[in-house]
Amino acid sequence: MKLNPYLNFNGNAEEAFRFYQSVFGGELVVMKMGDTPGAENLSEAERNMAMHVSIPIGSGQFLMASDCTGQAGVQLQFGNNNYIAVSPDSRDEADRLFNGLSSGGMVEMPMADMFWGDYFGSFKDKYGVYWMIIFENAKVASDSAKAAVPLFESN
Repeated sequence: MKLNPYLNFNGNAEEAFRFYQSVFGGELVVMKMGDTPGAENLSEAERNMAMHVSIPIGSGQFLMASDCTGQAGVQLQFGNNNYIAVSPDSRDEADRLFNGLSSGGMVEMPMADMFWGDYFGSFKDKYGVYWMIIFENAKVASDSAKAAVPLFESN
């Protein structure tokens, strides 16, 4: 199973995803509302909104989004009821992602070693999206311990 976060924006999905692409890399895919059937019924502003945007964020995983046009009663509401949690492979990558994505946003918890064992930080980015960066320190200790086992077994 793979989990692909899907975000909604209020007319700035493409702008936000160009920013996310600058941090994560990968190919940005943008489809506009104006390219959909029935686009002639949309305003010029709505036709320029993103129907779908995406960038790859892992092996077979994507960060995706669209703009809410207000059509069909769908209204965008920002809130802190969900976060995108990213688990990078190293502390350096955790710091890179945290610093890049939090730029211009509001840091809730700076990156630090936490009592539960992870290197963790959280923030709201400049587009109102909440993020957690979680590097599992225990994984490094566990991997190191596993690598050391053959040294003791060979005696």
